[in-house]
Amino acid sequence: MAQPLRVALIGQQFMGRAHSNAWGQAARFFELRRAPVLETVAARDPRALAAFARRWGWARWTTDWRTLAADERLDLVDIATPNHLHAAPAIAMLRAGKHVACEKPLAATLAEARTMRDAAARAARRGVRSFVWFNYRRCPAVALAWQLVQQRRLGTIRQVRARYLQSWGGPTTPLTWRFQKALAGSGAHGDLNAHLVDLVRFLTGQEIEEIHGAAARTFVTERPLPGRRGLRGASSGRARARRGRSDVDDCLLFVAGLSGGGLASFEASRVATGHHNDHGLELNGERGSLRFDFEDMNALWLHEPAPDGRRSEGWRRILVTAAEHPWLGRWWPEGHVLGYEHTFVNMAADIVGALSGRKPVVPLPDFAAGYETQRVLEAALRSVKARRAVKLGTVR
Repeated sequence: MAQPLRVALIGQQFMGRAHSNAWGQAARFFELRRAPVLETVAARDPRALAAFARRWGWARWTTDWRTLAADERLDLVDIATPNHLHAAPAIAMLRAGKHVACEKPLAATLAEARTMRDAAARAARRGVRSFVWFNYRRCPAVALAWQLVQQRRLGTIRQVRARYLQSWGGPTTPLTWRFQKALAGSGAHGDLNAHLVDLVRFLTGQEIEEIHGAAARTFVTERPLPGRRGLRGASSGRARARRGRSDVDDCLLFVAGLSGGGLASFEASRVATGHHNDHGLELNGERGSLRFDFEDMNALWLHEPAPDGRRSEGWRRILVTAAEHPWLGRWWPEGHVLGYEHTFVNMAADIVGALSGRKPVVPLPDFAAGYETQRVLEAALRSVKARRAVKLGTVR
């Protein structure tokens, strides 16, 4: 095995756990030329950070991410922080010659995303790589869908339906950074539509050329502050003091035109009652269609013409747990399903492979791809505000 890939992580919350698990598991299941080594984790809370480092196998921890840029031991820095904290560390690490993997969306604003894209382009000329954690590309069923589209099994794509519906963002959910525009950039839109936009661009191989229309709603305008609960019998003034303003979209829908002539619809909500992680896509083409539902992530549904025409025509469920489907041969025996965490491990392994000169099973998104997704998100927000169509050519 060649030199190890020495990794640092910035962030210790939900995504910090998912990424730590991925880096720790990748070399156990994949034959990698460079084994990831968990060197340093950086985050702001020293009380929790030492325990986090011990639990997930990080050799060191620090509360100052800036020290990572000068650490000659590090090869790659993984950024798993809130959206408004992506740009500064990403740019600093790229300048220092570190490969960077960053959570989605790429940034809180289009301007920050553009700066990150440009920094990555300059670094790429020195052999430094960038990656964005659009981990749903690493679902075996999604990768199989991409392969079928590449084989022209569907023909020309005429319609795409994309949805990401959750229900956790109700009025009792505390006011975390995800509900503050200054920190997140947007709400369900940036959090969930970012995944959908990336998958539509990835699966179809087409660009979104115009937002034909968009609408957004904020249903919950005040939320309890984290760690604080209103006291029973407290005055209304005291109760209000324990609450803060939520100023992001809870639900945003838009319709877009694709460069191949088709139409795509996008739905994102964090207040869709009864939907926990309802992430689904459907591609309808001139010769065939396919659909994917993440809550049944090991299956892909395919519709193609039958040999005897409509007599036996219908949808076919493909259970993608056979070794010939992407990544499955690295995991469990046939028929043993995978879960959410495996998408991150698959991506970590592909990142390590790419940095070792190995071509990934399906393309890895870089900062340039992340910026293109951010342009679409921004165009939809402009469409909501102006209540009109917005061409992507005007969003730079």
